[in-house]
Amino acid sequence: MTPLNTSDTAVADDIVLAGRAGIAPGDDARRSRVDVHHHYTAPEWLDWAEDKDVVRRDKLPWWTRWDLDSALTLMDRAGIHTSVLTVAMLGRLREPALRKESARVALRSAGDLAAAHPERFAFFAPVFLDNMELSRWSVAYGMDELGAVGVSTRTSVCGTFLGDPSHDALLAELDERSAVISTHPMEVPGDEAGLPGVPPFLCDFLMDTTRAAISLIVNGTLDRYPNLSFILPHGGGFLPYLASRLETFGDQLTPKVDGSRVRDYLHRFYYDTAGPMSPSSTPSLLTAVDPSRILYGSDWPPTPARVVTEVTAPALDDDPALDAYQRRGINRDNACRLLPALSRATARA
Repeated sequence: MTPLNTSDTAVADDIVLAGRAGIAPGDDARRSRVDVHHHYTAPEWLDWAEDKDVVRRDKLPWWTRWDLDSALTLMDRAGIHTSVLTVAMLGRLREPALRKESARVALRSAGDLAAAHPERFAFFAPVFLDNMELSRWSVAYGMDELGAVGVSTRTSVCGTFLGDPSHDALLAELDERSAVISTHPMEVPGDEAGLPGVPPFLCDFLMDTTRAAISLIVNGTLDRYPNLSFILPHGGGFLPYLASRLETFGDQLTPKVDGSRVRDYLHRFYYDTAGPMSPSSTPSLLTAVDPSRILYGSDWPPTPARVVTEVTAPALDDDPALDAYQRRGINRDNACRLLPALSRATARA
C-alpha cells in the first residue's frame, strides 16, 4: 500500500503550516493541537430549549452544561490550540419551524463564539439526514453566513445510514463545496440491539460508524462525490479491523465491492483519535491507513477532562508506533491541511 499525502508537496505544506503555528522543526505539536471532536451544547440553546419546553436542563447529561471557562481550561491543560465544535441539539423536535429555530439558535451561538475567539474555536454546521431542506438551509447559513469550516452529521437516523440514496441531493451540493463532513453516532436501532448493562458508546456506537462507512462504500457515494472528505470518529469504529474481510468478501455484498479498491476507499476517510487514545491502540488502524489520515480528537466533554489530560492525550504523545513528524501531523498539521481555514485564522491573529 502506498501511503497518501506523503509527496514533496504535502511535506512542504506541512512545513508551512507548522511555521504559521509557530512550531519548530521536530516539534510534535503536543502544545498546539487541533481538536476535531469537541461536543458543544450552546448555553444559549439550552436557555431557548427550556423556554420552549423542549428539554429540562436538570434531566440532561452532565456534559451538556458547556461553559467557556471550563472549555479553555481543558484545552490549555491538554495542549489544544483550536477546537472544532460539533454543534449539539438534544430532544426530538418534529415541527419544521421549531426545528429550524432550534438550529438557528445553536448555529448563531457557535458562530458568535468562533468570531469572538477565532484562534481557539471553529465549528461544523449540522446537517440532518431526515430533512434535506433543513440541511441545505443549515449549510448555507452555517457555512456562508457564519463561517463554519465544514458540516457534521449523525452516522444514521432511524435506521437509515449516511450514504443512502435519499441523501444524494445534499451530498451533491456538499461535493460542489469540497466539504468536510464530520460524522458521529447518536442512536442505535432499538433498545433490543444493545447489550443490557453496556452503554451504547462502548460498542454499539462503533458499529454504527462502521455501518455508515460501509454504506458510503457500497452505495458508491465515495465514487460519485470525490470532493467530499469524511471524518470517522473513534478511530473509524471497526472499519480498519474489517478491511481484510471487505477485501475478501466484497463480492458477497449488494452491490459488489471490488476487493482491490478497499484500501483506496479506506484512504478516503479521516479517523480521529477519540476513544482509541492512540493509533496503535486501535487494532489495525496504522496497518490500514497512513498516519496522514489520522486527526486528534478529545471527545470532550462526554469524555471527562481528567481522562483527556491524564489518559488519552499522554497515550498519543507516548505512542511508540509514531515518530515526531507523524505525531505532529496527527496533533495539528493533518487537520490544518484538511481545514485550511484554521491556518488562515491563526495567520490573521
